[in-house]
Amino acid sequence: MFFGEYVYKIDDKGRVPLPPKFRRDMRDSVVLTKGTEKCIRAYPLAEWTRLAAELAAKAVTSSSQRKLNRAIFGTAFSATFDKQGRIPLPLPLRLHAEIGDAVVVVGVNQSVELWNEDLWKTEKASSEEQAEQILESMGGA
Repeated sequence: MFFGEYVYKIDDKGRVPLPPKFRRDMRDSVVLTKGTEKCIRAYPLAEWTRLAAELAAKAVTSSSQRKLNRAIFGTAFSATFDKQGRIPLPLPLRLHAEIGDAVVVVGVNQSVELWNEDLWKTEKASSEEQAEQILESMGGA
């Protein structure tokens, strides 16, 4: 389980460290893909494999399922950690997420999101504002 938020600088080669606990839980490799919002999603390989199996179990005869598979798998990159615990952020994903020289790394349960600082501030405020309403609609707190 991933949680918390951390701010890191991206080095001149487009690499970013992840928190040590995240690295331990991700082992040696991670799969990066476009998030549905303007962020990058990072999955441990085991979680990515589970997601892939879940999507493979659905019928690919529907146009919407094929589009979903293209959107998720067509924009994915595999990455491994270097000795300093950094992963490279591919340029297409950085452009999608509008990430410049800094990134906010956010744990979101089974995966991690990487955000532009300003976009994260907006998303965080929106999420916190709506969280109580969402919990109530789910019958929680």
